[in-house]
Amino acid sequence: MSKLKITLVRSTIGALKDQKATVEALGLKKIRSQVIREDIPAVRGQVFKVKHLVSVEEIAD
Repeated sequence: MSKLKITLVRSTIGALKDQKATVEALGLKKIRSQVIREDIPAVRGQVFKVKHLVSVEEIAD
């Protein structure tokens, strides 16, 4: 299964509460922090919700 490398590239200051909660649920804390998550529909949905704050790269196994 492929994975996603998710990087926080913009600040959550001024973002909506649910967007801040989504960023935190992904495991991102500071700008330029990165996490690797499985490429599943739930994670894709979270990324879509905060697509203006993060960048995503696909990592093939």
